[in-house]
Amino acid sequence: MANEDISYIEAIAKIVKELDLEAISYSKDSLNIVINNKTSHVAVPVATQPAIELLPTKQENEEAIEPKTTKGEQIKSPMVGVLYLAPNPDEAPYVKVGDRVNAGDVLCLIEAMKTFNQIKSTKSGIVKEILVDSGMAVEFDEPLFVIE
Repeated sequence: MANEDISYIEAIAKIVKELDLEAISYSKDSLNIVINNKTSHVAVPVATQPAIELLPTKQENEEAIEPKTTKGEQIKSPMVGVLYLAPNPDEAPYVKVGDRVNAGDVLCLIEAMKTFNQIKSTKSGIVKEILVDSGMAVEFDEPLFVIE
């Protein structure tokens, strides 16, 4: 990332904070920035997740997973980044289809700018669908899970 890109990010973050905006997105050439000021995340050390090959995003892959049901509440991505379903590749995923979750339970991690952010359930219920694969690049507001 070029120093010019970092300057853009810092300037945008300053605007978001000063204006108390909920979220903002900015694109210039190949740089896409999304800053969500109202979502709280917990940072997880970078060393917990080794580098892996990224899977294509929905836009790059026509066979991307689409929701099969309309019942339940979709948990959507609060940011752009790389999604991980488990804390480490050798460990079990945070949740599986059929698991009962409570509001506030960790569902996955999203890595954004070398920081791992825990994505928590906003509702209690049963995990009906997992709409993404581990290592997949996700977009802001992309459906990740269906909880009923």
